[in-house]
Amino acid sequence: DVQLQAFGGGLVQAGGSLRLSCAASGITFDDYAIGWHRQAPGKEREVVACIYSSGSSSYVIESVKGRFTIAADNAKNTVYLQMNSLKPEDTAVYYCAADSLVLCRDDMDHWGKGTQVTVSS
Repeated sequence: DVQLQAFGGGLVQAGGSLRLSCAASGITFDDYAIGWHRQAPGKEREVVACIYSSGSSSYVIESVKGRFTIAADNAKNTVYLQMNSLKPEDTAVYYCAADSLVLCRDDMDHWGKGTQVTVSS
């Protein structure tokens, strides 16, 4: 049974940092892509970052490039999203997800509950 648990969200001022964690069980990182997605109020959910092949390859969207970093700790079966220089527009519920097709896509197979990130101006 695949389980994903995201935590680490909170309230931070613009320019601040947060690190989100996604603890996974029931999967082997080699066999999945792990992604962070977010959904802001009134907006569609979007992919933010993905990591593949136990961390050997990764992708982040243009709007967070240089500010967000995705990384994996294979020993802990945990994926992190380090978010620096946060902006109010980064405010959203953040979800982690896992995909057995090893694709960075909107509709991944398995989802955890979200964690709220709020950036105040």
